[in-house]
Order: sequence, then structure tokens, then C-alpha cells
Amino acid sequence: MNAFEIDHTWEDPEDLQHLLETVRVKNPQANIAKIRFAYFVAEQAHKSQVRQTGEPYITHPLAVAQILADLDMDDDAIAAALLHDVLEDSEQFSGQYIGETFGPAVLSLVEGVTKLKLRQAEGGARLTESARAAETLRKMLLAMAQDIRVMVIKLADRLHNISTLDGLPPEKRTRIANETLDVYAPLAARLGIWQIKWQLEDLSFKQLHPKEFQEISELVGKKRIERTDQLNASIAILKERLLARGIKEVEVTGRPKHLYSIHNKMVKQGFKFEEILDLMAIRIIVPSVSDCYLALGIVHDIWLPMPGYFSDYIAKPKSNGYQSLHTKIFGPFDEPIEVQIRTKDMHRIAEFGVAAHWSYKEGDEQKSQPGEFSRLREQLHDLSTDNRRSIDFMRTVSQDLFSEQVFAFTPKGDVIDLPAGSTPVDFAFRVHSTLGLKVVGAKVNGQMVPLNRELSNGDVVELVTRSNAQPSLDWLEFLKSANAKAKVRAYFRRLNKNDNAQRGRDALEKELKTLGIEPRELLGEDRLTALAKEHYNSTDATDLLAKVGEGQVTVQSVVLRLRGIAQPDRKPDAIQVTKVASQGNALRVTGSLENMMIRRARCCDPLPGEECVGYVSRGRGLLIHRKLCPNVLQYETKERERLIPMEWPSDGTPYPVQLRIISLNRQGLLMDVSTIFGESKTNVSAAKIRTLPNQTAEIEVVIEVRDIEHLSALMVRIGNFSDVISLLRVFGRTVK
Repeated sequence: MNAFEIDHTWEDPEDLQHLLETVRVKNPQANIAKIRFAYFVAEQAHKSQVRQTGEPYITHPLAVAQILADLDMDDDAIAAALLHDVLEDSEQFSGQYIGETFGPAVLSLVEGVTKLKLRQAEGGARLTESARAAETLRKMLLAMAQDIRVMVIKLADRLHNISTLDGLPPEKRTRIANETLDVYAPLAARLGIWQIKWQLEDLSFKQLHPKEFQEISELVGKKRIERTDQLNASIAILKERLLARGIKEVEVTGRPKHLYSIHNKMVKQGFKFEEILDLMAIRIIVPSVSDCYLALGIVHDIWLPMPGYFSDYIAKPKSNGYQSLHTKIFGPFDEPIEVQIRTKDMHRIAEFGVAAHWSYKEGDEQKSQPGEFSRLREQLHDLSTDNRRSIDFMRTVSQDLFSEQVFAFTPKGDVIDLPAGSTPVDFAFRVHSTLGLKVVGAKVNGQMVPLNRELSNGDVVELVTRSNAQPSLDWLEFLKSANAKAKVRAYFRRLNKNDNAQRGRDALEKELKTLGIEPRELLGEDRLTALAKEHYNSTDATDLLAKVGEGQVTVQSVVLRLRGIAQPDRKPDAIQVTKVASQGNALRVTGSLENMMIRRARCCDPLPGEECVGYVSRGRGLLIHRKLCPNVLQYETKERERLIPMEWPSDGTPYPVQLRIISLNRQGLLMDVSTIFGESKTNVSAAKIRTLPNQTAEIEVVIEVRDIEHLSALMVRIGNFSDVISLLRVFGRTVK
């Protein structure tokens, strides 16, 4: 019995027949039985399920599979498209069943797509501003690096979803449209899948700006009617001349301009609709590359070219593999017309992008990762595995992956793709982060050049490095690549982080010795790393120790967890007092400390919620200190009898705390920081900013916070600015 045999009484639905016919036309050798059986399994898995539009759920995977078939994708991808929701939505068929029935390749694709589920940004924030979304995008890039077909399936999934939003509430339609414009459409562009890209953009535009969409649709429709005769006349003239010059099998067609692109030009570049030159466009498809240049000459011979509007993407392809000649001319009626000239293979890649490399017609060997995308694959892997903060990661992806590219060469001839405007330092970091940190000079095309010199397509870059060199903060002024900027900032953050980590380790060691415990028994790297990840939202041991050194995590909390002691819950009413009361040797303080004989020590500015200790002073009453305060460490040696255990819960009273922020000097930084304080209703009682010679700025600010949790939340938000190099809580000083 055939592995894919179905009960003979089962009949193919009409839409499935259309899918199978598409596959048969594109590939007579296709495994129709596999695709047909994948539909059967999906139909059984989703039998009782209905989409929010009211349609049977099976219509969705079938539509996704049809999109992939139209893109010439292979058997495994089409089968995976049919099965892509089975693991998530049905318990009837397991991953093991799919793997055993359809093979490990199909299972891998299905599992890859299942993991790529974008979730709504919290608080209604745009997708690109959400840390959760950044991590989801990181997963996407990693899945793409392993097999780009996963993303092609996901793009087709999103295309069908956004075209069927009528059954969803308005806020959800808006969220999906924003997600699509922020992530999916740029990814489709980076993969060169134009057919999906422009549909995603136009459908999102329709959801987000229905009025503008309708207006531009009507303008384009009216203009198309007016210019149809002109366009047809131009096409007829071109065909005649091309055939006369011996270019056979030529195709000359009109090319529509998609609506979102027109909207972008009108909004972002300030164009009026009448000023957009490429509403009329002609596409010429010829048999060979030499015919492309011959056709270009014929076009320019017939009509006057517009200066400054010629691009040769055949000699210098785009990073997604796109190749074509672009020119703009004044047509037969003196109307501007855009002309694109390419071969059939170029046209196929322009429309299908990376998907074209899995075409049935290219043979089995084409199913491996295409050579043109090997650099993209490496870049995707680097981006997805790079351990950086979410905001930096999103900025890097948008600037380095979705931007216009420039191509430079190493002395050995390897091609390095970079964002347009990149410098030799960007080049160095793109080759390897170690090179970027050690570069001291560069030769471009054999000539020594400044490190801030912009690179052009075709430049050969030779780097000069020195083992004891280190990056300069001045580089941040001219670096173009977000990846390079992030590496430089991370380098200077690590310098400060290592100092904080050492302070944190010293504090933990002292606390453990006070308890009679040998620090080496508990402060092992593995133990600290496990503790950091499980309890403190930290990546490793150094990260946790730095938080202890900065005062964001208390020493006592870490010591208790290292010893395996559960954090005890506070007894809210253990001591019933209004202001100060004692029970044994312990004190619990509530209410404001103003005008009382109990005061905050100025040397360490303790806050409610921190681990504190009371010191019975001579003539100044009881002083509350942080347990980590250097003075307390001295008191423990010399005046231990004057120290009293103390608990200080928050009651909402604000207390002043001083912060020092060191950041890249940029316009609007102080406003951004002030916005955080304003949104959290935090009063700023003093502030001072000064510019340092190394293009950084130092901000010292006194703020009023309720407790240590309030302060920690503010420090986290400020630290999330990618321009911030160092953020410290300062003790015993006052901003003047």
C-alpha cells in the first residue's frame, strides 16, 4: 500500500484540485500523493474548527499552500504549509507521526513555523518597541538561518491572514497590520519576494489608513485610464524596435505601481501625486544579459533619458539577489515613464526572491541553500545569536538587515555587505568583532584613508590592527552599522560592568565570611549563573554580581538563595506601631523620617525595601544605613553593639536619591530621560549635565523615589537607552 494512499471514497475538494493542478504544471515530477495526503491529514486535524471569519479552518492552510505553489516551492514546503497549524491546533497528529509519515524535512519546517508566533506588544506599544517582539524576531531570524523556507511559509501564512481580517475586532486588525509593516514586509523585501512584499504592504495600508487607501486607489485608477493609450503606444513602439534589432522572445508589459509605495512618497518625501514619476512603468524581459544592455541602448535611442535616474542592478545586484536595469525616460507624449529591463531568470528572482531557488525546474541540487544567500544566512545567524538587549537588537535588524546595502571586498575577494554609508570600522566589525575592537587604520583600494571615510560599491578594504588597541567613543559619531555601534557601546559598558561585578563579589564574600561560611563554597561560576537566570532575570554570573555592586540586588537576598534558604515573607503586623517600636533587638520603621530622632544616613542614602541596619549614634539619634554601607562594615568591627537589625517597609513617602548617567552626547537625551521621570510621576529636585571631551555627556540628577523597587524600575528603563554607557547610584553627594 502506498504510504500516502487515501480511502478511495474520499474526493478532492475543488480548491485542492486547483492546488494540485498548479503543482503539476510547474513540476510534472512532483509527488502529488504526498501533497494530497498532507491536505487529508490537515483536513482531519481541523475538521471541527472554524476561522473567525466563519469559514472552515482548512481554507487557511490550503490558501497558504497555494501561495507557495505559485512561488514554485518544493514538495516539502507545500506539504509543510498544509500542516503548519496541525501541531498547535490538534492533538490528533503528533510530531512523531508527521516525521514518520512525511519525513524529517517536513517535520522540521512545521516545527519551525509553529514556533514563530508574534504576540501582542504589551500596553498597546508598537511591535518594534516591544522587548517580547524583539525576542520573537530573534527566533524568526534563527529559524531563517537554519532553513529560509520556514520564513517563506510564515510570510505566506501572514499574507492570507491579513487578507481575511474582516471577522476580527478593529484593535486586533490594527495590531496585525502594524506587525506586518514592521517585520513581515521588510523580511519579504530582504528575501526578495516582491509578490508577497507589495501585497503585505498594500493590505496593511488598507487596514491602517482606509481613507488614504481609497483616495490613492481612485487617483491611480483615474490616471491609469488617462494614460492607457500612451502606455500601449510606448509598448508597441518598443516591441517593434527590439524585434527589428534582433532581440527575439521579448516580453514588453506595463507594470503597476503599488499603493503603499505611492503613499510613502507622498508622506515621507513630500511629493504631490502629480509629481510621482513612475506611475507609468514598462518592464522588458529579454533572453540574455547582453540583450539587456542592447535593449537599454534602444530605449535611450528612442526617447530622451532623464538625468540621474539610471541604476545598474545587474552589475551591482541588491543584497537579496535582485538584478535589473532601471531607467526613466520622457515617453512619446513627453510623460515620464520608468523602464525596467531584465532576463527571465532575473524576473523570476525579482518576483519570487529566495523562493525561486527551490523551484522544481532547477533540479534537486537547488534545494540546498542558494549560494547568493549564503552571506545573508551567515548574517541572520550572527544577528539571531548575538547576545544583546532587545532595543539594540531591533535597531540593528532595522538598520543592518532592512536598509540599502553597499558591497565592499576583502583583499582575498570575499564580498562584505554593509548598510549604505558604512566606513572601514563598520567593515571591520562586519568581518569579525575582534577586528573591529583592534582596528587602528585602513587601506581602501591600496590607499590609506581615515577611519570615517564612507565606502562605495566595489571598494577593496584592507584593515590595519594592533593587539593592544581599543575602540574609541568618537567612532559612534561616524559609524553607520547598528551592529558596530552596539559592539562599541557594549565594550564600554563591560568596562563599567566588570568594576561593578567586582564590588558585588567583594560584598558577597564579606557577608559570607561574617556568617562563618567560606566564600569559595558558594560563589562558584555555575551556581551564580543558575541563580542569576532563575531568580534575577540576569544572563550570567557577572550580570548578577554587577547588579549587586550597583545596588539593584541586595546582598542578603543573594546570600539566602546561595545557602538554599527560602526568602521569608515579611510579617506585616509583627510589630504594631505608628512610627517606631521595638521588640527585642529589632526595629520596624514606618512613616516619614522627617523631624524624628531616626534619620537616613547621608553616607549611603538608604531606601525602604533595602536591607538596612540601625546605628545608635552619639547625640544624633538612630541612623539608618544600607547594610552594604562601608561605614557599617567598620561599625561591625569596632562598635558592633551599636548596630540594631532593622526592617523598613515602604509607605509611599518619597526620599531623594542621586544618579549619575554617562551617555553618548546626543540631542534630546536629557528630554528622553526626563520623559521617563515624568511618566513614572517621579519628582526631579536637582540636575546637572556636562559634556566630556570624548563626545560623551555626564548627567547627575537627584530624584525622589518611594522605595528600592521604584528606583530599580527607573534604572532599568534608563539603562534600556542604547546610548547609555554607564548608570550608577551615587552615595553621599549632592548635585549643585
